[in-house]
Amino acid sequence: MVVLVATALAAGAGLWAYVTTDRSHDEAVAEMMRLRLPDVSGESRSLEQWRDGVLIVNFWATWCGPCRQEIPLLVRFQTKYASKGVQIVGISVDSADKVRQFALEYRVGYPLLIGSFAVLDLSRRLGNTASALPYTVVFDRNGKVIRTRLGAITEIELEKAIQMASS
Repeated sequence: MVVLVATALAAGAGLWAYVTTDRSHDEAVAEMMRLRLPDVSGESRSLEQWRDGVLIVNFWATWCGPCRQEIPLLVRFQTKYASKGVQIVGISVDSADKVRQFALEYRVGYPLLIGSFAVLDLSRRLGNTASALPYTVVFDRNGKVIRTRLGAITEIELEKAIQMASS
């Protein structure tokens, strides 16, 4: 009897954790889409405007070594997949001046939004439990999270994520 009660309590706790985590994740996705952040020119933007295609959101900073390493890959992929409905958006936890200078130096051809360390909390709710950078979230055309990656994403991982999100 004790084993039955313990098993039922454990199962119930597991189900509760699953349901509340899933709901919290869905709320974080909705909040992320509604979030308005300035771009490098100061214009307020929302991720909602790019929701009709595959959306790749990359949390990064100019001072982050792995972030700097993966930016050229993201730039190439934006060029390669733009005509197929893929949009990369960078959300930097840095100053607009530093991001603007970085964008020129690295010839970043996708939107860069300026966040604060508070956006790292949002990335944490999307699975970035370490609250570290870089962190990439790939959304399919329906706004569902297909892939997340803590650390510099590789070309193979990005190709697979885009294929999954596009199908």
